[in-house]
Amino acid sequence: MQGNLPPEAQEKIEQLQDLQETAQQVAVQKQETESSLTEAQTAQKELEDIDEETTMYRQVGDLLVETDYDTAEDDLDEQVDSLEIRLETLEKQEERVQDQFEGLQEELEELLGGAGGGMGGPAGPGGPGAGGA
Repeated sequence: MQGNLPPEAQEKIEQLQDLQETAQQVAVQKQETESSLTEAQTAQKELEDIDEETTMYRQVGDLLVETDYDTAEDDLDEQVDSLEIRLETLEKQEERVQDQFEGLQEELEELLGGAGGGMGGPAGPGGPGAGGA
């Protein structure tokens, strides 16, 4: 079917597919970041219950290296802060990609001028019969 579309429409479809792929990549990164953040926050809570004189270790590559309570606490605080910033950045990126996707979808619909009435295409939920005036 794409062979019958104007070149502009084909280009928009390719851009939509690229954006969809980007959205999936961002979603995976966001999920991984959320998981890491939850782990770090759990470690912070556990650290509160540990006596400050307890011998502690941190992982450096494949090794466990002895560390002190304050250093472990500082490292965890820094990790949580960094992950929160990363998560915020990914959420903003997710919004931008969604906005671009919706804008491109509207442009494509205008290009096709209602001829693509049942066009669900890369948008997914707007499948056949979902839109139409």
